[in-house]
Amino acid sequence: MSLVHLITHPEVAIDPAIPVPDWGLSERGRVRALAMPRQSWARRLRLVASSAERKARETAAILAAPLGLEVVVDAGLGENDRSATGFLPGPEFEATADLFFAHPEASIRGWERAVDAQARMVAAVGRVLGLAETPGDIAIVAHGAVGALLLCHLAGQPISRAADQPGEGGGNVFTFGRQDRALRQGWRRIEAAS
Repeated sequence: MSLVHLITHPEVAIDPAIPVPDWGLSERGRVRALAMPRQSWARRLRLVASSAERKARETAAILAAPLGLEVVVDAGLGENDRSATGFLPGPEFEATADLFFAHPEASIRGWERAVDAQARMVAAVGRVLGLAETPGDIAIVAHGAVGALLLCHLAGQPISRAADQPGEGGGNVFTFGRQDRALRQGWRRIEAAS
């Protein structure tokens, strides 16, 4: 049975002067990403896809290069559009994200609505899965909020921040079946995934 691994990029170099989609991985994030190709699940990959955001593309490239795979980029895998506010400091960002998940049909502070981000993410994942011509596992490198929205969709549950990745800084993965789209494993750290 083929699997799909939804991976969130690990820690980024935060710079309020740079648009969030252009942030790259921090040194810690790069070190964590380098652990992925050594994992047993990574060696079974036949396709690696990524959002168009720099941090996701860098993570996907680190995963794909040792496997000799090209990265397929799909802008639909991008994080929820938060350009209306740009960078928000930690506590303000967390409070706004809480509202984003709690009121999925509303635009919070001009952010993309959660229901729209979820529909976009589900469609993008469908496109990626349609690209895979051979059996085998697929990795999709994306972001925390849209990852949580996809997880809610796969589980048939209402949108909730309870489905968000654990910890801070990203670098988590969950796994679902490629054919049946049933959840196989919930969130776990990329270094500890099997």
